[in-house]
Amino acid sequence: MTAQYASDPALARGRRVREEESTFRSCFQRDRDRIIHASAFRRLKHKTQVFIEHEGDYYRTRLTHSIEVAQVARTISGALGLNAELTEAVALAHDLGHTPFGHTGEDALCALMEPYGGFDHNAQAIRIVTNLERHYADFDGLNLTWETLEGIAKHNGPVTGEIPWALAACNAEMDLELHTHASAEAQVAAIADDVAYNHHDLHDGLRAELFSTDELAGLPILRECFAEVDQKYPGLNYYRRRHEALRRFFGVLVEDVIVFAQQRLAELQPASVTDVRHAGRSVIRFSDPLFEDLKVIRAFLFQRMYRAPSVVEMRARVTNVVEELFPWFMEHPDQLPKQWRKDVAEASTETALARIVSDYIAGMTDRFALQEHERLIGGL
Repeated sequence: MTAQYASDPALARGRRVREEESTFRSCFQRDRDRIIHASAFRRLKHKTQVFIEHEGDYYRTRLTHSIEVAQVARTISGALGLNAELTEAVALAHDLGHTPFGHTGEDALCALMEPYGGFDHNAQAIRIVTNLERHYADFDGLNLTWETLEGIAKHNGPVTGEIPWALAACNAEMDLELHTHASAEAQVAAIADDVAYNHHDLHDGLRAELFSTDELAGLPILRECFAEVDQKYPGLNYYRRRHEALRRFFGVLVEDVIVFAQQRLAELQPASVTDVRHAGRSVIRFSDPLFEDLKVIRAFLFQRMYRAPSVVEMRARVTNVVEELFPWFMEHPDQLPKQWRKDVAEASTETALARIVSDYIAGMTDRFALQEHERLIGGL
């Protein structure tokens, strides 16, 4: 049953460029489908999470992560009576603005872009879906609904302080009410992101042998998950044992979100999606006890995985790739692909050119960035 605080596609606020409605898909389904067919979405296949794309075929990429987030988001959305298609659209789009080499690449590009207004991956996702995807005859971008754009922009909460320039440009054309919270659907997409990466980073870290199964079994939440597996399946081989434990861990996180959200919604009694936006706090989040346990797990991952010597070494190498590609293209903008030449010709300031170069580098996959660095500058 659909909740009264769910986003209703029949009441959607429309698109920047008016279009005829589909005869068989809601506007949110259409948004989701356009995101799936976007070039930026396909490129997530070769963009990294933690490990560089070529380091192994079993590690998560931005694409597999986005699919996992969408799966979790649909489950939670369905349990809460929300609009699953809007939830899925935001979940699938939430990482479109990420650079090659994960947060390492973003950190490097942020530093390089500081004199030119900065770089923010959430704002870059908005720039992609409103401007950089140029396939349709009637408009630049994907011409998504207000609700989907709002979800991409605000799924992590209200945007306060200085607004990133790429988001400000979109907001000037279509007021996304950045000072409020997003819909419950967008909030679900955000928490689904947390659920997915907390689960799969543990899985990937084990596969990379950055820590042991026994170490994992000593952490909060996981301690009980392993104990349950050992009681039910004594003598289970190590691979199946850890998979079963992590599967239970995954379930604990999802169930906690659903139960706690139901409690908060019962307290707030929102009568509409507008009530959710103006609740003054997030309605979709982990319970406080579970969140405290997750802090311990995240601290463990930070020390043993994100700051592991092998990961730090690769971070330094790929930072060098971005730091050398950016000034090279600033000095040789004529070497950008043909479809970028019109933008370059219209760039009247150094800032305008820097933003074009930033768009190009941010859109690169890990492998393409490495290949271009090798071709243009030389090996690492």
